[in-house]
Amino acid sequence: MSYAPRFPSPARRSVLRGSLAASAALALPAVGAAAPAFALSGRPRAAWGVQVGDVTSSSALVWVRSDRPARMIVETAATESFRRARTWHGPLVGAGTDFTGTTPLYGLPPGEQVHYRVTLADPHDPRRTGEPVIGTFRTAPARRRDGVRFLWSGDIAGQGWGINPDIGGYAVYDEMRRLDPDFFLCSGDNIYADGVIEPSVTLPDGRVWRNVTTEEKAKVAETLAEYRGNFRYNLLDHNLREFNAQVPSIVQWDDHEVRNNWYPGQILDDARYTEKNVDVLAARSMRAFREYFPVSTLHAASGEGRMHRVVRHGPLLDVFVLDMRSFRNANSPGRQPDDTTGILGAEQLRWLKHELSRSRAVWKVIAADMPLGLVVTDGATDFEAVAQGDPGAPLGRELQIAELLRYIKHRRITGTVWLTADVHYTSAQHYEPERAVFKDFAPFWEFVSGPLAAGQFQANALDATFGPDRVFVRAPDRANVSPMESPQYFGEVDIDGDSGELAVRLRAQGGSVLFSKVLQPGRVGQ
Repeated sequence: MSYAPRFPSPARRSVLRGSLAASAALALPAVGAAAPAFALSGRPRAAWGVQVGDVTSSSALVWVRSDRPARMIVETAATESFRRARTWHGPLVGAGTDFTGTTPLYGLPPGEQVHYRVTLADPHDPRRTGEPVIGTFRTAPARRRDGVRFLWSGDIAGQGWGINPDIGGYAVYDEMRRLDPDFFLCSGDNIYADGVIEPSVTLPDGRVWRNVTTEEKAKVAETLAEYRGNFRYNLLDHNLREFNAQVPSIVQWDDHEVRNNWYPGQILDDARYTEKNVDVLAARSMRAFREYFPVSTLHAASGEGRMHRVVRHGPLLDVFVLDMRSFRNANSPGRQPDDTTGILGAEQLRWLKHELSRSRAVWKVIAADMPLGLVVTDGATDFEAVAQGDPGAPLGRELQIAELLRYIKHRRITGTVWLTADVHYTSAQHYEPERAVFKDFAPFWEFVSGPLAAGQFQANALDATFGPDRVFVRAPDRANVSPMESPQYFGEVDIDGDSGELAVRLRAQGGSVLFSKVLQPGRVGQ
């Protein structure tokens, strides 16, 4: 399959320059500010940029944050001139949502470039408006031949490595933006709510890493205000704001949005926390997550309020976004011979099987926030992901994955590919029943990429239950290697509209492709 970067057209470059200039003209609030100013004079400002999420062939969600109470107004048009623009009247944003707002767009044309601008208006005087913030995105195609290309990764501001002005901040986002993907899939750990950002860190070679710091990042997050501050922290980076103005997202969460290795019902034994009930912390984080990301099921009028969902991206692709955090059982040695809760919960597993069986997309990407066959530990005896290091028949959470893999095989569901992040290195695993102890499944691939802005770690051991073969891995030989010492990683998926082939490329910051694999359409197993 040939690869040609999808660079923006001149018109698109022009509108992006206008968007970035507008963003740059809006100075961010003081770094340590926990809430917007409430001056009666002045006009509302959208200094934190704009985002678009969960784009389909006809719909999208637009996000903004104001510096004070305001009415959100969105205009969309086919051109950067905004002639014949359509106006969408969004919500009144205020303190109840930390001055964030999301406006759903419907009836959009498929496979087209959509230009949008967000204006914030004084709720008491609609004539007093702030400077519009401009963005653009592509809707999903209605025709197969148009193809699809997207990026994925995860793990942002982890292990104390925050926004470092000496290296240009989160420069990897600028590199990803220039690849001009249709969307970006963030596989979790969008923040590190349990990770303190110090002003400086001395590296092993004596160099000093400097961080932008804020009040909310000076301790672990416990209050709603502290979780909100963690989500705001990443938006201090201009690369991320510019990326958000051009590339729509599909976002899921994992553990660090709340606390490392958390599970429902957990009571913490951690002196850093005054609130010991993880369920309380998780509810606060989920509220802040909903406020800071445009996620369709979290903003649905039906009040679904769940993370797991299917985002349909035309005839070639359905993205099945899993929540491997909210419904799991407690971390344990994972040797239970009977486990109906597992890592997904019984209801989410039924949902996933149903949605996979009704999907007509050529490719079905299963966006998992944790890997399947990589052994991820939690302390000396417990395990955090699916695998538990026992190479025998499925036990514990493996039972639920075995049930799912068996279902995919027997229903002859074609084109499943697993994508994840979490482990802070990049790798490709091929799962094959001939190598496995559990054999009642069709072969499949799992690709891992990340981190985007966090420490890198050594490769995890493999569990032989589902027969993984590590075809490729790039990982350091020591723990917590900083982004100043090693490039960050992200993955690219390119689905060709003519052949239907799906190419996966594991990329390193700096432009290099570390590994690539082309998969053929229409097969139950690869």
